Amino acid sequence: MSAQPKSDWELAEEERRWREVDFMLPQYPKAADLVEFDVSAARDFRFFIDATSLSVGKDGVVRYTLVARSASGVENVSYEGIRCKSGTVRAYAFGQGGGRWSGRGTAWRQIERKEAQGWHFALWRDYFCPHAIAIHDAAEGIDALRRGGPPDAARADTSGR
Repeated sequence: MSAQPKSDWELAEEERRWREVDFMLPQYPKAADLVEFDVSAARDFRFFIDATSLSVGKDGVVRYTLVARSASGVENVSYEGIRCKSGTVRAYAFGQGGGRWSGRGTAWRQIERKEAQGWHFALWRDYFCPHAIAIHDAAEGIDALRRGGPPDAARADTSGR
């Protein structure tokens, strides 16, 4: 017997009650720990996740360190989180020179399919949140990055986006 779908009121109530768990910033990424992933629309950058930073919180947020490397070798580093259920993303901190984090973060924002920052959509849909459901643990996420998607990568996009 399958579960009844939740009403709009129940979904809104769950969203209203949602609270983010406490977390700590990870160690600054090391080159040996980076796992590259594909963002088909990105031609001028290569994208990596620091495998040691990947985690899945009890709040349903997948947190990770993202490294975006330009063709000239310049790197942008950020520690981010994706709420799988709501399809939202935020940055918690940004990398600074000398391997340090800045404490300034961003607010949660919707991940859009056609946004200029297509890597967030790729991470959400193709690697960390299949069917808008968080991966079980970091190992599953690392495996998805290395495979080019989760084990059921042939699935249909049920997100409606």
